[in-house]
Amino acid sequence: MDRFLAGVERRALRMAELAVGNRDDALDLVQEAMLGLVKHYRHKREDEWGALFHHILQSRIRDWYRRSKVRYRVFGWLGHRADDEDTETDPIQSAADPAAIDPPRLVGNEAAMQQLEAALQALPLRQQQAFLLRCWEGLDVAETAYAMDCSEGSVKTHYSRALHKLREQLEDHWP
Repeated sequence: MDRFLAGVERRALRMAELAVGNRDDALDLVQEAMLGLVKHYRHKREDEWGALFHHILQSRIRDWYRRSKVRYRVFGWLGHRADDEDTETDPIQSAADPAAIDPPRLVGNEAAMQQLEAALQALPLRQQQAFLLRCWEGLDVAETAYAMDCSEGSVKTHYSRALHKLREQLEDHWP
């Protein structure tokens, strides 16, 4: 179980961070999902853990959106958001890579990744979930449907729409 969690941790954090737009909230969501998997499903077979973990994580993300909507209704009329806090940049994450060899290529790659991240954040949540689970996590349609708690047909529709929007928005950076 430890090996599985260590292997999925970074991708899950990135997925949650793209979904909620806040690293601290994303860390909490991933941690809750990991604890939920260990607490309730450690007895399951290892090949089932991926779909179960992502089902728990996506459920936590949907819950976060619901709470945020309520929080905005309550605090929105006050003129500030409930999550207004100063966030510091992690010095490890912002440090330059000493193995970088070709600066012009790196600048191009960084610009392309920034465009990809912006395009992913602009997708509706369900399309974002379908794309990340299918492409980044490599889940099949059935596993993705289970993780998203929807039908396989919905997964195919959300994934197709996400691909279409991403191709449209990123045509300058990727062929």
